[in-house]
Amino acid sequence: MSASPPNALPPIALTMGDPGGIGAEIAVKAWAALRHSGPVFFLIDDPARMAKLSHEIIVIQEPGEAQDAFANGLPVLALTSAVSAMPGQSQRENAPAILESVERAVGFALDGSAAAIVTNPIQKSMLMAAGFAFPGHTEFLGELTKSAPMPGARGPVMMLSGPQLRTVPVTIHHAVKDAVAMLTPQLIVHTAIVTAEALRDNFAIANPRIVISGLNPHAGEVGALGVEDDMIIAPAVDELRDMGLDVRGPLPADTMFHEEARATYDAALCMLHDQALIPAKTLAFHDAVNVTLGLPIVRTSPDHGTALDIAGKGVARADSLIAAIRLAADMAQTRRENL
Repeated sequence: MSASPPNALPPIALTMGDPGGIGAEIAVKAWAALRHSGPVFFLIDDPARMAKLSHEIIVIQEPGEAQDAFANGLPVLALTSAVSAMPGQSQRENAPAILESVERAVGFALDGSAAAIVTNPIQKSMLMAAGFAFPGHTEFLGELTKSAPMPGARGPVMMLSGPQLRTVPVTIHHAVKDAVAMLTPQLIVHTAIVTAEALRDNFAIANPRIVISGLNPHAGEVGALGVEDDMIIAPAVDELRDMGLDVRGPLPADTMFHEEARATYDAALCMLHDQALIPAKTLAFHDAVNVTLGLPIVRTSPDHGTALDIAGKGVARADSLIAAIRLAADMAQTRRENL
């Protein structure tokens, strides 16, 4: 690839993820797949460990060097924290490097030297054992960007985006009993507003259509199977309609995701994590993308975990990471044109 034209997007920042997982090997595979077409990205990692995986590594000092390097090698911007990589093992001593990679990627996106960030998977349990105070990437990114100005409603709100379906969980990384207790009309309204604004600004959907699931079987069966659908979700739907948004619900979750139903909406809001992720992963297990909405930066991630069980074996698929990089570039371009 030649030098970027004056109006080209900056490169995308890819974080290391857990070095015991598959992040490094899928980064190399993603670069091999995209080296001649783009989007251009660079990896924030330990160049020495990456050089053991591929001879086609180019160390860069700043994001702007990635464009000219990309066709010839995977650009790697070095961490300052030490990395001890053991494939298949998540080690607490790597927590500082993992978090540094995310923090620096966010910094590059905020100052405009990166068009977006794509995060490789982390091992949440290990980070929590090392003192990490957040349930996952989504909440951490919300904290890192909370002081930066942004237009519209602020997240973070998690979306799973695939070729056939976009889903948004209203509650994310919580036990089911805790998630149910957290549901309020205000939370549902806020999540729907963030989603609608993101569909317009990041996905170029001028008039987003959103469906909202019930919580209980059959959306509560008029109170026979639970009162939350009538007492919490329905008032939120009414409020959103009064705002002029194209929303429907609460709908029984088990009839929302067949082909004919999917054709009637642009995104589905779901009350629980698994209500949203099960259909998304069933339809696009290898190329669904995790997107964080409502941030002043664009963030995507492959929709899978660290895969410690296959790390280092060379069999990990990079499909979801490639999709995440492409979607991040598309969203950044759309945001540039619309904001």
